Amino acid sequence: MRRVAGVAVCCALGVAACGGEHAHRAPVHQALVHQAPVHQASVHPAPAAGDSPDGSPFARMMARMHRDMAAVRPSGDVDRDFAAMMIPHHQGAVDMAVAELAYGKDPVLRRLAQEIIVTQRQEIDVMRRRAAVTPQPAPSPSAAGPAGSALPVSGRDRVYTADQTSNTVSVIDPAANRLLGVIRLGDTVPAALNPLYKGQLLVHGMGFSPDHRTLAVVSIASNSVSLIDTGTNRVKGVVYVGRSPHEAFFTPDGKEVWATVRGQDYVSVIDPVAMREKRRVSTANGPGMVLFHPSGRYAYVPSSFTPEVDVVDTRTYRVIARVPQASPFSPNLAVSRDGKEVWFTLKDTGKTQVMSGEPPFRILATLDTGPITNHVTTVDNADGRFAYVTVGAENAVKVYRRDGANPRHVATIPVGHLPHGVWGSGDGTRVYVGLENQDAVAAIDTRTNRVIATIPIGQQPMALVYVPRAVTSGPGTANLSPRGQAATAGHLELTAAPGTGGRGRATVSVNAMGPLDTLEIAASGLRPGGAYTLWLVSSRTPPFAERQELATFRANASGAQIAQAIGPLREALTAPGTAAGTAPGTARDRQRYLLVAGAGTDTPVLVQKTP
Repeated sequence: MRRVAGVAVCCALGVAACGGEHAHRAPVHQALVHQAPVHQASVHPAPAAGDSPDGSPFARMMARMHRDMAAVRPSGDVDRDFAAMMIPHHQGAVDMAVAELAYGKDPVLRRLAQEIIVTQRQEIDVMRRRAAVTPQPAPSPSAAGPAGSALPVSGRDRVYTADQTSNTVSVIDPAANRLLGVIRLGDTVPAALNPLYKGQLLVHGMGFSPDHRTLAVVSIASNSVSLIDTGTNRVKGVVYVGRSPHEAFFTPDGKEVWATVRGQDYVSVIDPVAMREKRRVSTANGPGMVLFHPSGRYAYVPSSFTPEVDVVDTRTYRVIARVPQASPFSPNLAVSRDGKEVWFTLKDTGKTQVMSGEPPFRILATLDTGPITNHVTTVDNADGRFAYVTVGAENAVKVYRRDGANPRHVATIPVGHLPHGVWGSGDGTRVYVGLENQDAVAAIDTRTNRVIATIPIGQQPMALVYVPRAVTSGPGTANLSPRGQAATAGHLELTAAPGTGGRGRATVSVNAMGPLDTLEIAASGLRPGGAYTLWLVSSRTPPFAERQELATFRANASGAQIAQAIGPLREALTAPGTAAGTAPGTARDRQRYLLVAGAGTDTPVLVQKTP
């Protein structure tokens, strides 16, 4: 290896790694993406404490370096591809130098190893910074995952959820299907209600950059978009926008972040480098989400308050089409990899609509997906083209084969309590689903349409994204915290009251927030438009003994609704000695239960299901 202008480079541009192996005299760009066979010298990764040198400790390091270099998706930009491939190359050199310091005896080589660690880490930092200021041109990463990618599931991929009650971002390794930890963006209530509070509140929306290096996280109550480095899990900066933003996503060129300001009537366009709002795009009142055509030409913005999807020309920042929605409340949409279809959900009526993603921008199909239809993602895999829709009231994900104006329902997958956010892996072999009332994520194998893992995470996940190759080097666990108090929760079910003949049901999540708990109920099977009261009672049978009113709500057009309450509820609603976070045998006066009755009546329609 020789040094040019203070930067270590390969011995020849046609060599995939230093050492002269497989010297392939290709043009510069081809050389940068050439995937040489793994060196056969026997190896390990950088040694951990307690390792012993069983032979040479370098083969696995070389294998990992080659794997990470081969995983780089060519961008067509030689500067960017050079940096992207040299980062894992240099990391391999650092790992080997660490092994030399652990096991080597030669004082000259040990001094050289120390120099390599210092200089090549500095050079890795330089290359990361240069890559950050030259965004990779790439097709738009739609709700199907990054367009054009077919990256197999890897330990360098990450699944992220926005946890609204714990104000955290949960970080999952999809290769192991385990939680690595959480990024804490704020405190829980009541600390978050302090007038001097500075953290984020109601962490809800989520998007990511085309180069997969930056996560954009929207917090509704603090009117903010936090930009997080996916490699270090560190918040790079926070941009404050208008009232009650909901979702955000990067443009396909990575130069802008568009955040929908649902409490008002515009999309905030953010410069992610300067970290400031640069302009606003006027839309219908209540813009819910934004995603882009793969070419970057169009932005699609459904509304949560107005029955229309706005199509924005990204060159002029003006609405060029207004497509009618079947009902006003659309929280989410997905764009197919080819840009020909836009799927969007209607939470109030339990429908999903399919729209053409290119002129003349018209509705192709309307599907009755079910009460509390939440999010949708499109997936392309070896079996075809599909859409996965989360249906909260049915605790299921429904799968549709995509065929333009004739989508066909092919599967219903039970996943857990109140599925919300959903996203597919880069290769379309997995779909991950956030379970809002279970504080968990379900992993689905798309070839069998079965849940293969359920992963405990932070409190009440909302948006979820799958980011392939989010971590370029190292374990990617820096700045993560354990769930802590977010792991303390109760999860309950309500069923139709005896003798009512009803089909109603509900799931309930009771999450600890210090001295208080937050309760969320998702009910369905009710009379559309009917008014209801949620009661805390000391007996499940009439006259229910002591009663305390927790919340009132009105069922939506599909006979479903979500309602919340706050109070010291978790222990009271859990059988004696079994409440999470309490010692066995803890004394309490008596068990309490939940029931739902018609407003102004004593007749229950839903009662808590007992173990």
